[in-house]
Amino acid sequence: MPVINFSYSDLCKLLEREVPIDTLRTRLPMIGADLNVADENVDEMSFEFFPDRPDLYSVEGIARALRSFLGDGGDRREYHANPSEVTIEVDSSVDDVRPFIWSAIVEDLTIDDPLIRSMMDLQEKLHLTLGRNRRKVAIGIHDMSSVESPFTYKAVLPDELSFQPLQGAREMTPREILSDHEKGKAYAFVLEGKERYPVIVDKNGTVLSMPPIINGIATEVTERTEAVLVDCTGTDINALKYAVNILVTALADRGGKIRTVTINQGGESFTAPDLAPREVDLDVAYTNGWLGTSLSGKDMAQCLAKVGYSVTSQGETLKVGIPPFRADILHSVDLAEDVAIGFGYERFGDTYPHEVTFGVEDPLVAFADRTRPVMIGLGFFEVATLSLSNPKEQFTAMNLPPDSKALRIRNPVTEAHTLVRTSLIPSLMTILRKNKHRELPQKIFEIGDVVRGTKNRKLLAGAVIHARAGFTEGKSVVLSIASGVGFSPDISAVDHPAFVGGRCAEVRSDDSMIGLFGEVHPSTIDAFELKYPVVAFEIDLQRLRGVL
Repeated sequence: MPVINFSYSDLCKLLEREVPIDTLRTRLPMIGADLNVADENVDEMSFEFFPDRPDLYSVEGIARALRSFLGDGGDRREYHANPSEVTIEVDSSVDDVRPFIWSAIVEDLTIDDPLIRSMMDLQEKLHLTLGRNRRKVAIGIHDMSSVESPFTYKAVLPDELSFQPLQGAREMTPREILSDHEKGKAYAFVLEGKERYPVIVDKNGTVLSMPPIINGIATEVTERTEAVLVDCTGTDINALKYAVNILVTALADRGGKIRTVTINQGGESFTAPDLAPREVDLDVAYTNGWLGTSLSGKDMAQCLAKVGYSVTSQGETLKVGIPPFRADILHSVDLAEDVAIGFGYERFGDTYPHEVTFGVEDPLVAFADRTRPVMIGLGFFEVATLSLSNPKEQFTAMNLPPDSKALRIRNPVTEAHTLVRTSLIPSLMTILRKNKHRELPQKIFEIGDVVRGTKNRKLLAGAVIHARAGFTEGKSVVLSIASGVGFSPDISAVDHPAFVGGRCAEVRSDDSMIGLFGEVHPSTIDAFELKYPVVAFEIDLQRLRGVL
């Protein structure tokens, strides 16, 4: 969960009153936070907020929520945007690259250290969460004093123009930024495979930014900045709108005045931002049914007001105005949760369980844990990968025929996650591929579940990559694991399409095949885009435990 660090004195300044630290310790967790640091003698505070509330990822958002929650809900603020003549023209060249942009202007700002610190932190938290590490949403904030409207959002060839990026010592082309600049190298994956790269330029061709990578130095925000242009680009227009709303309302809470931007795209014009509350109906009986309460419509309206909603009662139905920055409200049950927060979790009381039970560790999990110190002692680094995979990784890359019994996902979200994995080795090979830029040797292992047929199996798998990785090393690792759990295995040669012929072996106990190891076949290594020899092993922990 995102950890928000902020100044206690800055929070009190935004609240326009001093709130005892003890009150913050007890009340902030009631709106969705875990206490990290709140020391009486230190100005810095730290709370960990639930990931469904991105509007609380800044001290401004926290102050806004507390203002209502600590009172009776009457101190709720409304936000408005006055019109401006600023426009953004969206060129069709971005359609296949990063198709959407949303924007706003905030004027009359007094830029000081707390504001800069808060905005930078909020921007990065939104990038990581709502923005899915900039894939879905990326935000730019620009000083407007040195650029002129209209602005153009377009995609350009890698060497079509150049500009000096933030934290850059010279002008660079988009290609150079992706290969040489620190931020370019960190986020190049977002634009991987694209023939053109998005940029925002002003009337005179000045580059504001190359989203989602880096802003230009021409629009760097400083303490002399009085008005900023907020741009938000990405692949989900609704996520962009919420990101802009969260950011500009936070700036408005610092005294800024919000103004609109006209966005012209595909023959249509849009006015951004949209700060009007979204109205929905909430059934009183439905909410009481969820919460086990018997609140009246009036009482329920007061609960919602305490968490920042505007509410009007219409008999057994409430008309609820959802603030423009609340990206988490998707269903009536989300409003029911906020009714509970406004009512106060501490007022629900508690009951003890009717029966007392004691949990015990699953024997297989306990056995698997015995192998972990062995692997760490052998210099392996533990990884955890997704249980979902795809036929290309599980079968094609491993030189195996498709398994008709593999458990398929009926409506997969992506092509990368279409079945439940049947082996851990492809997952480890994928990890090696993603880390091929790091120094060798690399030694990784995983203890995880696969599904074979209709049965879950818990496996231990490992992989080693370096210039001299070979069969003997793999055998040594497997024998060390066996010794660590008190097992004397039989080793016998076996042919497997994913391994080099004559350099693969089974681990057996009488008639039971417990695992295998060997040198990975060059074609498998190539399929995972690796350049060095790999030795890998996989052991069925359930079978291993069964023979001890």
